[in-house]
Amino acid sequence: MRKHIILLGVLLSGLFANAQSKNEVKVNILNTIVLASVELGYEHFLDNDQSIGVEFLINDRFSYTSEKSGGAKEFKTNSILASYNFYFGANGESNSGYYVSPFLKYRFGDFNEKEVINDVEVTHTTDMNSFIVGLGTGYKWAWNNKFAIAPYANIARNFSSAVNDRFSAIEFNAGVSIGYRF
Repeated sequence: MRKHIILLGVLLSGLFANAQSKNEVKVNILNTIVLASVELGYEHFLDNDQSIGVEFLINDRFSYTSEKSGGAKEFKTNSILASYNFYFGANGESNSGYYVSPFLKYRFGDFNEKEVINDVEVTHTTDMNSFIVGLGTGYKWAWNNKFAIAPYANIARNFSSAVNDRFSAIEFNAGVSIGYRF
């Protein structure tokens, strides 16, 4: 019996010694501060240099288009984004260093723009529902395989004619994500 307990202890210690975080939850803190856009993400590491990710963007704005004070322009949009991330390593750490991330994003919601014509307030609404394909790049630092910080930049192409009539077809986004690995 004692041999079995020792063998089980050795096996479990071997498992935990080689254990590595396989998941990360993150928030884009920069856009939360600058744009009041909450971007929550989850990343699952497939290997030391690859992962898949999903993000939910609440109050997602088109690029860095601002709203005028007084509510003349108002974004009522959210998005979901799926990505596949390729890491290029930093000092032998897994899932850190430079990375490239192709992604597919779906934005849904409306953009309202108010103007006064002959003393009558008129609201123009743009349907923001659209598929977006893009590419992101950045650098991720990981500490003790528990905490991560990653500045990044994305460029993407919007495939909605209604959105492209009001905004540019090319969209730029940047941020700094802070994550916790488990």
